[in-house]
Amino acid sequence: MLKRGMAAVAALALASSGAAAQETVKIGLVLPMTGQQASTGKQIEAAVKLYQAQHGNMVAGKKIEVILKDDTTVPDVTKRLATELVTNDKVAFLAGFGITPSAMSTAPVATQAKVPEIVMAAGTSSITEASPFIARTSFTLAQSSVPMAEWAFKNGIKKVVTLVSDYGPGIDAEKSFSDKFKADGGTIVENLRIPMRSPDFSPVLQKVADAKPDALFVFVPSGTGAQFVKQFVERGLDKSGVKLIATGDVTDDDQLNGMGDAVVGVINAHNYSANHNSALNKSFVEGFKKANSGMRPNFMAVGGYDGMHLIYEALKKTNGDTDGTKLMTAIKGMAWESPRGPISIDPDTRDIVQNIYIRKVQKVDGELYNVEFDTIANVKDPVKAAKK
Repeated sequence: MLKRGMAAVAALALASSGAAAQETVKIGLVLPMTGQQASTGKQIEAAVKLYQAQHGNMVAGKKIEVILKDDTTVPDVTKRLATELVTNDKVAFLAGFGITPSAMSTAPVATQAKVPEIVMAAGTSSITEASPFIARTSFTLAQSSVPMAEWAFKNGIKKVVTLVSDYGPGIDAEKSFSDKFKADGGTIVENLRIPMRSPDFSPVLQKVADAKPDALFVFVPSGTGAQFVKQFVERGLDKSGVKLIATGDVTDDDQLNGMGDAVVGVINAHNYSANHNSALNKSFVEGFKKANSGMRPNFMAVGGYDGMHLIYEALKKTNGDTDGTKLMTAIKGMAWESPRGPISIDPDTRDIVQNIYIRKVQKVDGELYNVEFDTIANVKDPVKAAKK
């Protein structure tokens, strides 16, 4: 086993050393294009294509080639595909990663091959700690959960039940929301968790109804929000006096119009809304819709779009050199204006620093949008900040 492991490390290292000499820079884009998280994959793929359509496929004199792989939301498949992309395709970057287990499974590959892993979706705080070659352009759940807890207590909510999907980001959301809410003086009545795969919300929603809290705080991954809202309404909780507050994953722009008027008035916190009022975002949304048969971009799309910007700008800084260590040095501290607002990469943690917006679901010109009404500027990941 030891010899086999050493051979794998050597193969990865040899593969990465050959990448620097290539005239074509290859990006291995590993996404869930099928399965429960397929909407995440489709949003990010569309954003990557849009970025290249707008900015070309040449950087620092080298052609950029994106190789898309479907990991079907299975972490073992993700790791195998990432290894093949490094050893066989000689990619200079690994990117995408729809869920935390997939991003984590790839960390050893990135470390051994010294190939930057750009996380465009997955949101558990600890991901960037798994390898010095990981940087993130998406978000962490704590970035949204802490501001949501602060807003809730300040606005008269004193008793909350939390309901989260039972995996890394959900546990992060539960803990960061609960810790902040209790520290401010609120009461967490109960912490409820549901399985990420094939979730049935009915039993836990009955527990919520029985507990009669002031509010229910929810995190479910992108693509699952519509199912949750449907069961929330079926149980009559929308008329019970229990306020629904959430991270923006629940009121995902990609699915929001299909959720119906039951979500009007839901308060949530997140890093991006298609309704964000800036010239850059209006151009982004218009271009995205035009290229994708009217599909509205969501927060996953902007994570993919900014991930490509990070890759392009890093290559410009290294003048096309694909040495992984040099690329990571170029990435640290990078700052730019995104469709979501100003963002940067924390030079110490390689995690994203960004505005978090408090939003309310409202009808705008006959469509449902997350309309921003408050901004918390330059939010670092609270989990890492608490460790310092």
